Amino acid sequence: MKNYILIFILLVSIGAYAQKSNLSIFDNLVEKTWKANGNWGDGSKFYQEINFEYSLDNSIVIAKSIGYIDKEQTKLGLRNHGIRMYDKVTKSLKFWEFDVFGGLTKGTVFSKGKNIIYQYTYGTSTVTDMWEYVNDSTYNFKVGNYVNGEWEQLYLSTQFKEVK
Repeated sequence: MKNYILIFILLVSIGAYAQKSNLSIFDNLVEKTWKANGNWGDGSKFYQEINFEYSLDNSIVIAKSIGYIDKEQTKLGLRNHGIRMYDKVTKSLKFWEFDVFGGLTKGTVFSKGKNIIYQYTYGTSTVTDMWEYVNDSTYNFKVGNYVNGEWEQLYLSTQFKEVK
């Protein structure tokens, strides 16, 4: 009986580790708060403060974002609630980002080295958000059309810095 219990504990531990390792591209972001300021290509302001955490026994990453919650860009509040999860069926990372305006953005996430790349459909375009690693407390953040490893058009370019 003891052997069965030990085997069960071992299998559960391996399963939990495997789930977290599929999300390991987020390890440097988790349990930290990240802040960015900038301007979109049309001149409107961009502000975001994001906190990442593992949840559900390390099977998902939750992102909570503070940003502008009005069209006039004068009020800050909880703007987005995001989920990142490894999809066992497609063997890929997926994300869902719910916003205060009732919108949902969903797509895939992958990494190139220490860069984290989100791709999703916005209207008829495929849009890419890239967290480009600078160091453990700074990422260049870019949003635009990223095709074959090149930026064809940038809508936003700023930096996320860890809030200490």
